[in-house]
Amino acid sequence: MTVSAHRGEILHCLDDPRDHGEQAWQYFEDGLLIVEDGHIGACGEARRLLSGLADSTEIHQHANGLILPGFIDTHIHYPQCEIIAAYGTQLIDWLQRYAFPAESKFEDPNTAAATADFFLDELLRNGTTTALVFGTVHPQSVDAFFEAATRRNLRMICGKVMMDRNAPEVLCDTPQTSYADSKALINRWHEKGRLGYAITPRFAPTSSSAQLHMAGRLLKEHPTVHVHSHLSENKKECQWVGELFPQCKDYLDVYEQHGLLGRRSVFAHGIHLSDREWRRLQESESNLAFCPTSNLFIGSGLFNLNKADDYNVKVGLGTDVGGGDSFSLLRTINEAYKVQQLQAYNLAPIRSLFLATLGGATALDLQGVIGNFETGKEADFIVLDYYATPLINFRITKCKNLMEKLFVMQMLGDDRAIRETWIMGQKKFAR
Repeated sequence: MTVSAHRGEILHCLDDPRDHGEQAWQYFEDGLLIVEDGHIGACGEARRLLSGLADSTEIHQHANGLILPGFIDTHIHYPQCEIIAAYGTQLIDWLQRYAFPAESKFEDPNTAAATADFFLDELLRNGTTTALVFGTVHPQSVDAFFEAATRRNLRMICGKVMMDRNAPEVLCDTPQTSYADSKALINRWHEKGRLGYAITPRFAPTSSSAQLHMAGRLLKEHPTVHVHSHLSENKKECQWVGELFPQCKDYLDVYEQHGLLGRRSVFAHGIHLSDREWRRLQESESNLAFCPTSNLFIGSGLFNLNKADDYNVKVGLGTDVGGGDSFSLLRTINEAYKVQQLQAYNLAPIRSLFLATLGGATALDLQGVIGNFETGKEADFIVLDYYATPLINFRITKCKNLMEKLFVMQMLGDDRAIRETWIMGQKKFAR
């Protein structure tokens, strides 16, 4: 067995602080994280655990920083790297002007491979160790992504976009080809190593009822895969869905009538939802990805986290690159806090950490393997740097307690605050 240890300040969540208060998290000012063959062997006070280590055990010292579980991004588009910070449009126009032209390039496997490498390296640089990822309509885009993730030993979920209408012809498949291509990708990649597959209808307007039926058929045949799509992001989009699916009660009902709700279904945004939709999300155990940087950048609206809490709907955080303008989940937390402030709701720093780690893992139904430092889980973790910038360092010295320091890192931090990223106990990024 290969054993190593990491000593420093350690913080992780055991449950949702909304429900369990201070019992929901553990903090060790002088902590020790023991890694055994890529998994968590133990986590606790250093003075208690050091005596149990063999003299030959390598101990990594992490002074002036904070060891956290790796961040989890529950909604992001890897083919949209090149259109981050594209100017001047809202959702539907943004898709036509920027997203679709960028995605059309992924017919070329070399483009897909090069972008996948850049994308995954950027995630690691930002402290993101797991993500739920859109590919394009091209199966080769998913092959390239999973090949790149395998080389890095990352826990990643991805899927081929299903889209058979209301999009450029070069980006459209058919109900049958989308089924066949997705099924082949599931057989090739799902649960191979640390990989998972997501059935990925882009959003209701770009899939016919026949194609959504095929997506539901795939889920019945492969119940351990995920479902990944968009929901109620933009008011004009919601109106369009009503016109395209007049037989459905609302936007969510489109997915429900085609058998796509469930414990492993993640819908991005969920800004403009009715009480009926909130109730059905909760009853079906479906999940939402809160994407504040994208919602603000594209001008879609403000996600109501308080409403999600009222209905006990599980929520993770998503950067939604390229609608979102940063890979950083610290930046995402910053914007999430402001979005809730505008709705007179204070998002506590420990709750933000939960949403970015164990909450994201729970939304992905992966809480048994990632998300915190419980014994046996995969050792994906990061080290935040209290000296990342002069301003952060100055501000940290004025903090009176842990929560003040955590909040400062969340409000002032970005990719520069990530000192190291470790995957299964192996260092994959160091600043």
